[in-house]
Amino acid sequence: MSSSIALLVTGAGTGLLAGGASCAAVQGGLLAGAVSRRRTSVPDRGTGATPLAPVGAFLAGKLLSHTVLGALLGTFGKALQPSPRTQAVLLLAAGVLMVLFALDLFGVKAVGRLVPRPPASFGRLLRRSGRTESALTPALIGLATVLVPCGVTLSMELLAITSGSAVAGAAVMAGFVIGTAPLFAVLGYLFRRSSQVLSGRLAGLTAVVVLAVAVWTMGSALQAGGWVSFSTPDKKETATASGPFIVEGGDGSGSGKAAGTGADPAPVRIDAAGKQIVTLTVTDFYTPTSFTAKAGVPTTLVLHGKDSGGCARAFTIPDLGVQEIVKRDGDTEIDLGTREAGTLRFSCAMGMQTGSIDFA
Repeated sequence: MSSSIALLVTGAGTGLLAGGASCAAVQGGLLAGAVSRRRTSVPDRGTGATPLAPVGAFLAGKLLSHTVLGALLGTFGKALQPSPRTQAVLLLAAGVLMVLFALDLFGVKAVGRLVPRPPASFGRLLRRSGRTESALTPALIGLATVLVPCGVTLSMELLAITSGSAVAGAAVMAGFVIGTAPLFAVLGYLFRRSSQVLSGRLAGLTAVVVLAVAVWTMGSALQAGGWVSFSTPDKKETATASGPFIVEGGDGSGSGKAAGTGADPAPVRIDAAGKQIVTLTVTDFYTPTSFTAKAGVPTTLVLHGKDSGGCARAFTIPDLGVQEIVKRDGDTEIDLGTREAGTLRFSCAMGMQTGSIDFA
C-alpha cells in the first residue's frame, strides 16, 4: 500500500508540474465543450449555483476513466511492458507531438495537418452533447478524455505498466489527474465566464508552457534511452583498498560495510569469492549516481531499497533491456555478467533520475 501512495504522489506531482499544460493543449477543446453550454437549467449568477459545477463533473469523469485505465495497465503490465528503449522512443514521440500542438496553438498553419485530432464524428457527437442541459454531459465528456491522451499522460501510463499491480497502476493515473485538476479548474472557470474573450490569450500562454514541457519530455526520453545524460555525476565510487571503502570483509565474509560506520554497504566492493558488488541505494533518488568498477570481473548490481519511492523505483538499464521495480525496503540483485571496459548507464523509467557505471 505504501508503494501505491508513493505512486499516487508521483503522479500528482507530475500532473501539477507538467501534465496540466500538456493535457490542456490537447483536451482544452473538450473542456470548453463540456462547460460552455448554450443553455443552463440553473443560471450561474444570482442563484448561488457555482460555475465550477460542470468543471467538477468533467474532472470526475476524467478521474474515473483514467483510474480504470491505470488499473488495467497495472494488471496486464507484464504482458504490455515495452523495453526501456521502446519506452524512450514513445516518450520522444510524445515530446515531438507536444511541439506540434504548441505550434498549432501559436497559429502556425503548416503544422495543422500534422497534429492528431479526434475523428470528425467524435467531435460532432461531443458538440451535440454540449448543447444539452443534462448534468451528466460534462462527466461523459470527461470520461471521453481517456481516448485523447496528452504527451505526459503517456509517461504516466508507462509508469502504471511497470507498477505491476492494479492498485498501483490506478494510483499513479488517479494521482496524475488530481495533479492536473487545478489548471483544468481555472481554465474551466474562465471558459465558463468569458471563453471568447480569453481564448486567444489562453492559447498563446498554453502554447508557451506546452513547448517547455515538450523540451523537458524529450530530454527525459533521451536520458531514459541511455543515449545522453544531462545530470552532473557525483564523485565516482571505486573499489580500491586505499579508499574509504573496504574491498573485502575483514572477517572474510565480504560484507564490505563502509569503513568505520557499520552502516550501508560500500558502493563498490569485491567479496570473498572474487565477485564485484556494485550497490546503488534507492530512495526517491539514486545514491551515488556515478561508479568506477573493474572490467573483466563478474559483477552484480544490488539495488538497495531504502524507503524507495517515486520514479526511482522503476529502474532500467537501457543497453541491457533491464527493467526492475525496486523493493520499498530490501535488496534486488541484477547480474551484469563480466563487463568489458565502457560506460553502462541506468535511469528511472521516465528518465528523470540517471547515473552510470564506468568499467575500466
